[in-house]
Amino acid sequence: MKRLAVLPLALAAAFGAHATTTTRYLIISENQKQIGEQVVERLDDGLTKVRFIFKNNGRGPELTEQFRLGADGVMTEYSVKGNSTFGAVVDEQFSRKGDQAEWKSTSEQGRKTVTGPATYLPLNSSFEVVSMTITALAKNPGGKLALLPSGTLSQRELDQVEITSASGQKQTVRLLAQTGVGLSPSFFWATAGDQPRLFGVIMPGFANMLEEGWQAAAPALAARQKQAENKMLTEVAAKLQHPLTGLTVVRNARIFDSEKASVGQASDIYLLRGRITSVQPAGSPVREADNVIDAAGRVVLPGLFDMHGHVDRWSGALNMSTGVTSVRDMGNDNQQLQAMLDETAAGKLLAPQVVPAGFLEGESPFSANNGFVIKDLKGARDAVDWYAERGYPQLKIYNSFPKAILKDTVAYAHSRGMRVSGHIPAGLRAQEALDAGYDEIQHINQVLLNFLVKPDTETRNLNRFVLPAEKVADLDFNSKPVKDFVSYLAKKQISIDPTLSAFAFLKQRDGDINEPYVAVEAHMPPDVARGFRVGSMKIDGDAQLKRYEKSYAKMVRFVGILYQAGVPIVAGTDDIPGYTLHSELALLVKAGLTPAQALQVATRNGARYTRTSHDRGSITPGKLADIVLVDGDPTKNIEDVRKVAAVITRGFLIYPQEIDAALGIAPFVTGAPQVIKAATPVAAAYGGGNDGARARIEGSAGKHD
Repeated sequence: MKRLAVLPLALAAAFGAHATTTTRYLIISENQKQIGEQVVERLDDGLTKVRFIFKNNGRGPELTEQFRLGADGVMTEYSVKGNSTFGAVVDEQFSRKGDQAEWKSTSEQGRKTVTGPATYLPLNSSFEVVSMTITALAKNPGGKLALLPSGTLSQRELDQVEITSASGQKQTVRLLAQTGVGLSPSFFWATAGDQPRLFGVIMPGFANMLEEGWQAAAPALAARQKQAENKMLTEVAAKLQHPLTGLTVVRNARIFDSEKASVGQASDIYLLRGRITSVQPAGSPVREADNVIDAAGRVVLPGLFDMHGHVDRWSGALNMSTGVTSVRDMGNDNQQLQAMLDETAAGKLLAPQVVPAGFLEGESPFSANNGFVIKDLKGARDAVDWYAERGYPQLKIYNSFPKAILKDTVAYAHSRGMRVSGHIPAGLRAQEALDAGYDEIQHINQVLLNFLVKPDTETRNLNRFVLPAEKVADLDFNSKPVKDFVSYLAKKQISIDPTLSAFAFLKQRDGDINEPYVAVEAHMPPDVARGFRVGSMKIDGDAQLKRYEKSYAKMVRFVGILYQAGVPIVAGTDDIPGYTLHSELALLVKAGLTPAQALQVATRNGARYTRTSHDRGSITPGKLADIVLVDGDPTKNIEDVRKVAAVITRGFLIYPQEIDAALGIAPFVTGAPQVIKAATPVAAAYGGGNDGARARIEGSAGKHD
């Protein structure tokens, strides 16, 4: 999953024989498989070396790192080499001499005059860099540390607890929250004392990294961390979600009709308890409304769908600020997702409404460790039952799923009322998965691998990215096999979830900004924007770059061919929430859809292929009041979909500007429609009664009404 591509990880070279201390951390997945390690060697000459390897889902970074600290506890020298998650070359250095700091990587270089403590933020690093910042921040009473090239890192303590190792040793560890890097806080467990360092990292629902011998402490630390994090999240939700109690009228709204893919005349939309009760011509009399919002002629969209998300507790803010009110989750830790669904329903999370797809993987060295990882048909059926009993409308099958039981598993999922989609299991072509009963295919690479693989082609590793990048450039879309396949998809109405924005990395050269991020780079915090220029693929020279660019351009064009042939398309990201959904729509327009058709894909089709059309996908009385007020006209210029002025969902009004301010994002709009509240709220008169006293007066009269 994409989130792994930005985890700070590293792998060091062989160590010398004169280490003063060595600390080994183990990375253990949620299903108790070791998927990596970090070994830190602190030499007696002040040099720190780190060996870190991480592998999951057939990929992972391998880097070599070393650094040296100055008297103020921050780095004066730093270097890292190796390969990133998708194989790109990593080669990064930093040095500071006096007040002069310099850095260089494969994607950037710079220098800066610095006064006072300041630490470099590597684009690729081990968690030992975090350890260094924990120690440095502990020396600063203000809990802040300047970052290079820019920014400020902050740290505060949330909790502390005594834990016991496998050998009976006890120690106190502290939970720290760091902010200032990325778009959400990072949580780390540190040792106590005057020289604290990193003890471990807990990533609930995914994995943990703790010092060797202390793995038994993971469940207790996870429980404490969840409690502290939930408190922060509840505070965020309370601050940024504004309840709309009683009747709300959104006046002067130009409603996007998702069935006709057009904008109608100005209308008034009536909302009550999270649902649309009526749509009337603009200017109709309003009777006893508690809240009036003047849309002022803005285009109002049904809430957008991201059909390929992997939700977490912090990504909801990005979805809400961009008008994404529904996300189809395409793979998660089952217990974590169930908890998030409950928290969202209770209003404790700033989050979209999630439609879950059950993740089903097979056991192999390449397994993705989400959902259920099974070995046989009984295990697959048990997993399907678990998902069906919890109302999952869809099953997603992954790369290592045993092909011998695919057809029977799909049939069983269908018998439980579920749609089935996914990657194409290794050893099969897309056509064979469709023959086994697939209703949908995830990712454009999985579709086009149909023409590129043989039965013995390994597609559980980086081949599933490299092969399309290398070979689609020469694929003849007018050939009979391709035309027959497209006709089959259209005839069977097989939906395609292309995630074009996620696959733009195939043709990104280190140092160039990745296409889906071009429109948002200037709005993002500097440390986030830096990452947009870090290449993921290993691209050797201009000739290979041009080939990869041609392949990706043809992938985009192929989605247009599918759409024109009548193949259902849905809009998903598998990337930065919200912002890349807008980029996905722009790429659909690039593929040949009109802006209005792209919006239709993100609204009507989203509802249709999550089986929620009765509740979502259009602004219609009786449906959920998921509405998005947009400046400009995205039916004419798709880039205007980024100009979200306000969002209403689940009975709350949400202002993107407020979320942007909290995350350090420059807003896309400068004004927002305000709520005019009734002088005497009608809702304030609701409730009460004292029926017991009334019964004494009326006696049995009520029986004869």
